[in-house]
Amino acid sequence: MRNTQQSKAAFDEAKQYMPGGVNSPVRSFANVGGNPPFIARAEGSKIYDIDGNEYIDYVGSWGPMIVGHAHPQVVKALQEAVTRGTSYGAPTLWETDLAKLVQSVYPSIEVIRMVNSGTEATMSALRLARGYTGRDKIVKFVGCYHGHSDSLLVSAGSGMATFGVPSSPGVTKGTAADTITVPYNDADAIRAVMEREGDAIAAVIVEPVAGNMGLVLPRQGYLSLLRDLTEQHGTLLIFDEVMCGFRASLGGAQAAYGIRPDLTCLGKIIGGGLPVAAYGGRREIMERVSPSGSVYQAGTLSGNPLAMTAGIETLKILTAEPEEGRADYSRELTIQTKNLLLGWQRAAKDAGVPICAHQAGSMFSIFFIDHEVYDYRDAEAADQEAFRMWFETMLDEGIYLAPSQFETLFLSGAHTDDDIARTITAAEKGFAAVKKTRG
Repeated sequence: MRNTQQSKAAFDEAKQYMPGGVNSPVRSFANVGGNPPFIARAEGSKIYDIDGNEYIDYVGSWGPMIVGHAHPQVVKALQEAVTRGTSYGAPTLWETDLAKLVQSVYPSIEVIRMVNSGTEATMSALRLARGYTGRDKIVKFVGCYHGHSDSLLVSAGSGMATFGVPSSPGVTKGTAADTITVPYNDADAIRAVMEREGDAIAAVIVEPVAGNMGLVLPRQGYLSLLRDLTEQHGTLLIFDEVMCGFRASLGGAQAAYGIRPDLTCLGKIIGGGLPVAAYGGRREIMERVSPSGSVYQAGTLSGNPLAMTAGIETLKILTAEPEEGRADYSRELTIQTKNLLLGWQRAAKDAGVPICAHQAGSMFSIFFIDHEVYDYRDAEAADQEAFRMWFETMLDEGIYLAPSQFETLFLSGAHTDDDIARTITAAEKGFAAVKKTRG
């Protein structure tokens, strides 16, 4: 059994100084009970808490750590960078270097603007869409989370889903009125909305692979439908690839599904674990951003030299030519993720516990449900108590998973075959525990 004494004391103290003791809600473990481990350090595929417990980590800082924690190449570059100063508030060569690396993988991004968070990227992309089209309304999908800006906290997923809050106090009725919500994967619903209001809609924003209601994949042809409908009405199509970028495939969901959006939002991986995000797309649209155009957006720490350095080194690792006889980095991760998920599926079947398993590249999740999950309603119907029992057992076995059914899991290049085998063995115990509670 894990020792949790120091983490419990640390959590009690933290609650005296921060709302709920955390700086992001899902970290509180509110949906699974118990106390969160307080992490002291991380290396490779492992994280270590202040009580000395070791965990195989499938959260990866919620996605950014695709090359593993404290990768030597990234650490070395950061150690050198910090001696040159931590922030300048002025242009650097590193910004252009990172822009070039991103554009080499995402040809739809002709011009890019660096920001500091996924929320900032999506908020800025929507402002740009409104400025470019001269329209006010936007369309988002129920259960898709695009950060915590006001217009996007309407029928959101992720932490909002965990806490059962469809929106948030403080979001004005006027703001919400300009946000049209549509069920994800519902072709008839989006057709009806676009037919009724398409000429007044500035943008349709979507997680092309939804990762904030658990991992939910787009139905065949759904993303193509969004592309066709937006083009018909002069509406911009925004892909929020903050999570699925570089993970659904090296080129993200847009490469995996062959769709070219007008604007793309990226984050997480492009910062290599430091706060970096970006939005970019067609040149004619992006040139409306200040100072080229009149749509204002700025940031004191945008393009921070340390963050750019971490992002550059991470993308260099992802895009490096593979060794002879090996698949590229992204493909290797996809194969490893498949092996892990197949092991979980076998273990669940052997235990007699029905699950639905989804994978997109190195992203994955399971739902405790006996049918396919296509949207937020399906995800919400999954057995939350079974997830809680599964999560608790896995944590006790040294496997660190996202503490919510409505989150996605991530593999890194640092996860070994032994890690995968240990995780499957732990899963067998987890499913057995779920089965036992069901009788």
